[in-house]
Amino acid sequence: MTTPLFDTHLHLDDEQFDPIRSDVIQRASDAGLVGMVTVGTTRASSEAAIALSARYGIVHAAVGIQPNYCSQTEPGDWDRIIELSKETGVVALGETGLDRYWDHAPFDLQQDYFDRHIRLSQKTDLPFIIHMRDCGEDIVKMLDDAEKRGPLSGIMHSFTGDKDLAERCLALGLHISFAGMVTFKKSHDLRQVAAVVPDDKLLIETDAPYLSPHPFRGQRPNEPGMVAHTALCIANEREMPIEKLGRLTTNNASRLFRIA
Repeated sequence: MTTPLFDTHLHLDDEQFDPIRSDVIQRASDAGLVGMVTVGTTRASSEAAIALSARYGIVHAAVGIQPNYCSQTEPGDWDRIIELSKETGVVALGETGLDRYWDHAPFDLQQDYFDRHIRLSQKTDLPFIIHMRDCGEDIVKMLDDAEKRGPLSGIMHSFTGDKDLAERCLALGLHISFAGMVTFKKSHDLRQVAAVVPDDKLLIETDAPYLSPHPFRGQRPNEPGMVAHTALCIANEREMPIEKLGRLTTNNASRLFRIA
């Protein structure tokens, strides 16, 4: 029997999937996936995510504006995200967060949009998905401030931080999700983090079409079915059967996203 798996983060609307999308979905199903969340980065991609969730029963949608696209927004885009958050098939907000690596949007504008997503999450009870690059302290500071308004429900997407950052995020009630980078040979420290995240806060993802796991590193496009390699890597690190890892991460995703 195939181990049930859930890819909590990919970008199925990416043009790399245009000629092969149905085949990709079928391969994912054959690999044991019972669900996946395709994540919006702009108004248009959020709308596309909802359309894909309506077309494929295995697909769910997240809607939001990714930090590197904040400066490209047009009037009405955020109001549209608010409306999209009410649509059937939407299970999360994002991706949102902060990014100091790229210089595509002013940092204060990123912070503004991150706060908007958090507030919308606290209003709707939809979890938010956090993009973080070279800004762990900034993320935690904003989350600390936001927690004063009410509980937080979210995911540290494609986590690459250290144990201390993971513990601080966990203390705020967040889930930790690992992508293909945890499988890379040089990622020993990251695997140690993956080994100690509490069972009920652990998630897996592909971030497809990016971040293909070992032994397919550098191959494009990454596919949701390849989340099985990440699952096996983490299962080995946690010294548990892949079947158990698959069940617990799938149950965590289903509970967080409120999917039966």
